[in-house]
Amino acid sequence: MNKCKKVFHVLTLSLFALSIPLFGTIGYLEQTLPDQYRAQEDSFFTIASQPYIQMDKNSSTVGTQVSSTRSNTDVLDLKLFGVIPVKTVTVQHTSTVMLSPCGTPFGIKMFTDGVLIVGMSNLETDMGAANPAKEAGLEIGDILCTLDGQAVRTNEDVSKIISASAGRQIECTYRHNGEYKTTVLTPQQSRAGTAYRIGIWVRDSAAGIGTLTYCDFSSQTFAGLGHGVCDVDTGELMPLMSGEIVDVSINDVVKGHPGSPGELQGVFHENTLLGELTANRDTGVFGKLFFDYSNPYEIPMAFRQEVQEGPAQILTTISGNTPQVFDIVIEKISFGQNNPTKNMVIRITDPSLLEKTGGIIQGMSGSPIIQNGKLVGAVTHVFVNDPSKGYGIFAENMYYSS
Repeated sequence: MNKCKKVFHVLTLSLFALSIPLFGTIGYLEQTLPDQYRAQEDSFFTIASQPYIQMDKNSSTVGTQVSSTRSNTDVLDLKLFGVIPVKTVTVQHTSTVMLSPCGTPFGIKMFTDGVLIVGMSNLETDMGAANPAKEAGLEIGDILCTLDGQAVRTNEDVSKIISASAGRQIECTYRHNGEYKTTVLTPQQSRAGTAYRIGIWVRDSAAGIGTLTYCDFSSQTFAGLGHGVCDVDTGELMPLMSGEIVDVSINDVVKGHPGSPGELQGVFHENTLLGELTANRDTGVFGKLFFDYSNPYEIPMAFRQEVQEGPAQILTTISGNTPQVFDIVIEKISFGQNNPTKNMVIRITDPSLLEKTGGIIQGMSGSPIIQNGKLVGAVTHVFVNDPSKGYGIFAENMYYSS
C-alpha cells in the first residue's frame, strides 16, 4: 500500500513538473502571437513557424463569416497540438498582393518638416551660463515649427529669425512627441560676440544610400530601407517635408568586421530621378515612382504567418546598380508588435557575399528577402558584433504601413 502511495506521489510530482513548462509555453504563445492576421483568399490558414499549433473554427461562429467590401473574416481557435487552447484570433482573407522585388541601390535626399533639435549648449553671457531654449522647455528631439510667427524649414531660417529678434521675446511653436506646443523664448548674446542665440543645434535635412525593397506598379509606388530615416544624434524619426530618390552606382565596399560595420559607397546620379518621397515611417521610406516597366517581374507578397525558419535569399547590389541573389538562412521569427522592424533574425550563408562584404553592411537596408517564391521581407539592421547576422522586417508590415 505504501509503495502504491509513493508511486502515485512520484507521478503527481512528475506531472506537476511537466505542467510548469507547458503552461509557460501557452502563456508565451498567447502573449506573442498576434490577435489578427491577413491571409490569401480561399487559402488554408496555418502558421508556418509554429507547426505544432492547429486551428479550428471558433464554435460560436461556425457557419458564419464577417463580410466587408474587401474581404471575409474568419474567427479561429489556435490550439497547441490541436488540443490545448491558446487563443482566439481573426483572419481577414484578402486578394494576393503582387509586388516587384528590387534590390537596387538608391540615393535619398530628404528635407524635414520643421527643424529637429539635435543638441543643446549653454551660452556664456555677462550674467553667467544660460540656455534660453532649455529654460523655455524645449528638449533634444523636439521639432521647431515656427519662430516669431514665421515658419522655419532650414537652419538658416532659425538663425535669421533669432538674430533679427535683437533679444526681445519671441513665440515658438514646436512638436514634442507628436504633440504641438507653444512657448516663449528670449534670445541672448554671448560674451564672445554680438549675435543672439538660444543655445540649440538643429538639423533640416538628411542624405544617404539605401536599397529599394519593392515597386508596386499597380499604384506606381515604391518602398525601401525597411526602417525609417532617423537623426544620427538623437535617433528620432526625421519629419518629412519633401524628398526624392535618385539612381546610385555602387563603386566601393567597406567590408564589415565584428565591432566595425561596413558600408556600401556609391555615386549619386542627380540627373536620374527615380521617385518622390511621400512618407518616412518606422517601417521604411515610401513614395511615388517616376518610371515604369512594360513587363515588370512580380511575385506574391507573403503574409507573416507564411514565413518560416530555414533557407531564403536576399536580392542586393554590391557593385554598379545590378542586384544579385545571395543565400541566407532565417534563424528566428518574431511576431512581437513592440518592434515592427525586427521580425526575423537572418544569417548570411553565401560565401561570395561573406567574402566581399563580411555580411550585412550599411546601405543594404531594404534588400528584399525572398523565400519559396514569395517576398517575405527586407533586411533592416546588422548585428554589430557579428556582421554575418542581422534583422529583417516582414514585407506585410511595410506594405500595410505605406
